[in-house]
Amino acid sequence: MPAPTAEQVQAADAFRAGHHLVLQAGAGTGKTTTLAMLAASTNRHGRYLAFNKDIVNDAVTRFPRTVTCKTAHATAYAALGHRYAGRLNSPRQPAWKTGQALGITRPIRIGDHDISHRTLSHTALRAVTRFCYSADRALACHHVPRLRLLTTPAEHAELADAVLPFAAKAWADLQNPDHGVVRFEHDHYLKMWALTQPKIEADFLFLDEAQDTNPVLEQVFKAQRDHAQLVMVGDSAQAIYGWRGARDVMTGFDATALTLTRSFRFGPLLAEQANRWLELAEAPIRLTGSETIPTEVGAIATPDAVLCRTNVGAMAEVMRLLAAGRRVALARGGSTLAALALAARDLKVGRRTSHPELVLFASWGEVQDYAVYDPAGRDLQPFVDLVDTHGPDAILAAVDELTDEDHADVTVSTAHKAKGREWPSVRIADDFPPPKNTDEQDAEGHPIPEPVNDTDARLAYVAVTRARHRLDLGGLSWIDSHLGT
Repeated sequence: MPAPTAEQVQAADAFRAGHHLVLQAGAGTGKTTTLAMLAASTNRHGRYLAFNKDIVNDAVTRFPRTVTCKTAHATAYAALGHRYAGRLNSPRQPAWKTGQALGITRPIRIGDHDISHRTLSHTALRAVTRFCYSADRALACHHVPRLRLLTTPAEHAELADAVLPFAAKAWADLQNPDHGVVRFEHDHYLKMWALTQPKIEADFLFLDEAQDTNPVLEQVFKAQRDHAQLVMVGDSAQAIYGWRGARDVMTGFDATALTLTRSFRFGPLLAEQANRWLELAEAPIRLTGSETIPTEVGAIATPDAVLCRTNVGAMAEVMRLLAAGRRVALARGGSTLAALALAARDLKVGRRTSHPELVLFASWGEVQDYAVYDPAGRDLQPFVDLVDTHGPDAILAAVDELTDEDHADVTVSTAHKAKGREWPSVRIADDFPPPKNTDEQDAEGHPIPEPVNDTDARLAYVAVTRARHRLDLGGLSWIDSHLGT
């Protein structure tokens, strides 16, 4: 282990003094190494928690035996989830069949829209999932997901009134450890465990990747404060999973706040790029690169990875690279895009689809109009363009041509899925749009753009910090003119 930095020494001193800590650790700053250093500085028994199994497996190899390293799910499984082992391996079935077993047999009409029993079934089960992510003790209206085209609060309230009784019935069904009609998932026993208000026996507790913690785990972690020393570690600027219920719990945590800012992943040139986005995101840290790591910022003809903003952008990049004769891997496979392509194919031939994103559309033409004319449909426009340009069958064929990463020339990934990973060289794809122009003009008559919103800034920060040696800004090159540099 290299000699600790001054920041790491400060963290170790504060830990030995018994303080609760919140440790803001920038990209590549050695947070796991630092936590291992803290654990090695004491003979007390500790627990390490994270959501990601790969991160936990890595931690096991680094921490002393006095620290038990588990995912939150593994911890909940040992305490309670094992009772439901028989239900975890139950066969999959369409949501509408589950809904039918719960009593969802008829469509309803809300406003100008017919909501099929299939859509109601999907919505009820998704409400249970959202409840499981939350810290709430009971299902409520805000757990019912919003459906496209049901745009008013009154319409959503009507949907919630129809769905909540079935969601409650599904949750009651899940309480039976031996049998039931709802497929039992790992998030179900995690929520059940959290509702027991568990006490985690440990002298200290580490929570990794704290910026992406779901409220259900945040609640359990904070409840250990009276008997265990708590250490949160993560990077608030990498809080990019708000859409799935996660939130940055670090900034409001009552603890001694410290930082890790020297990156061991890349050199000063790339740290400068990262800091531009950290400033736009109003993040609490700025990075310093390692002088011993050579890093270049410029065009790359054959990068090791191409990072995209969206799944649709990733698919477009895959198709472009396949057409150029490259062997391409898509991070975590192409199942998400394949499902959307199948839904588009159904709509194009006049069949309704059960895909939750497109379930309320009767035809592909309706989707096209929605993407073009409805402000809420702008996020679908790249997917519509992809389907209209290539067709669903070409998208499905491209998914079939994908290679595993060990044998690929290049890996394509969204920035979300690239989080926690790194490559020698990275190119940023072209689907990171610059801010729109306002109606105002500068002294030279040029339009003044809107500010970069912090969500986009955080995602860009994650993307540019995946490179170790070479970065091609590509679709983020607009930052140079935006900042006037």
